[in-house]
Amino acid sequence: MRITRTLSTALLMLGLAAAPALAAEAPTEAGTSFRTATEIEQGQEATAGGSAGDYLYWSFPADAGQRPTVKATVKLPETHAAETWQIDVYDGLRRRQACQYGAQTRTAAADAASVELTCVMRTVRAWSEPWANDPLPGTYYLRLTVVNLATSDLGLPVDASVQVDSKDIGGAAAVDGSLAEPLVPGVAMKSSSEDSAEDSAEDSEEGSAVLSSIDPNDGWSSGWWTDRWVWTAVGGLLAALAGIGGYALTRGSGRPPGV
Repeated sequence: MRITRTLSTALLMLGLAAAPALAAEAPTEAGTSFRTATEIEQGQEATAGGSAGDYLYWSFPADAGQRPTVKATVKLPETHAAETWQIDVYDGLRRRQACQYGAQTRTAAADAASVELTCVMRTVRAWSEPWANDPLPGTYYLRLTVVNLATSDLGLPVDASVQVDSKDIGGAAAVDGSLAEPLVPGVAMKSSSEDSAEDSAEDSEEGSAVLSSIDPNDGWSSGWWTDRWVWTAVGGLLAALAGIGGYALTRGSGRPPGV
């Protein structure tokens, strides 16, 4: 009986200790710059209060093969003029990432209760050329702000909520390569033991990975009909046939024998 009471007390204390941590999991504020961006996890809804005209920043991780979808909802004051809100996504190098589709910018009509924004990013690639602007594994920044606001509405209180979810595209977007380190700000050198442990984990993952063909389903647009080498060979063949035909015509059947 004493053991049961002791166990119950321990579980109750553990629950009370974990309750604040669970309540604090969802952030309730946003940063005002890249450096102060509030970190959120995918699938987690973050909220923040602010003023119309502020820049609100959050950051989230995204790995290779994922296609993140960023959603934001802004609750507006009861009385306001028409205003346009926008969400922008930047990678770890602070390069702006384009949205495949979604309402990245929307105008809320006068006195509208809220405005909803969506940005479906491109699939995060495992590797890319240095000059390309492809999304790569690492930290991404979400910025929410109003881009068209009447002067009378500047500073009015607003409430924002954001959430990031990803669809695992997997092998459909796989490429032959990988980054040495994800594009995460402040990456530090790791010990050799950590590196060896991560290498073994990566080797096991790579063993089960399935890479897709890098060729388009319908072939490249520059097919055989536009290949200059094929046309060069065809031209050479036609020239050879023309030479043989000309030789046969010049010999002719009416030439005197022995000439």
